[in-house]
Amino acid sequence: MSKDKKGVYTGKIEKDADGNYFCGKYLLDYQYTEKNFKIGDEVNLKTVIENPSDKSYDKYPKKSRNFFLANDKK
Repeated sequence: MSKDKKGVYTGKIEKDADGNYFCGKYLLDYQYTEKNFKIGDEVNLKTVIENPSDKSYDKYPKKSRNFFLANDKK
């Protein structure tokens, strides 16, 4: 898989019982996801960082703020 074209991970946006948006094992930035996407959208995660939140770190040690629709051809 080419990192330039595909990114780090591709999957569907889901929401857990705590209200966190996630894709696979990666936490998604809440405000960015809420504003631009909906549950079930397939996204490509471009970059992944260490999750800075103590609240969700145990469940999601990695977080992405940089992602886009997987079928969006730009």
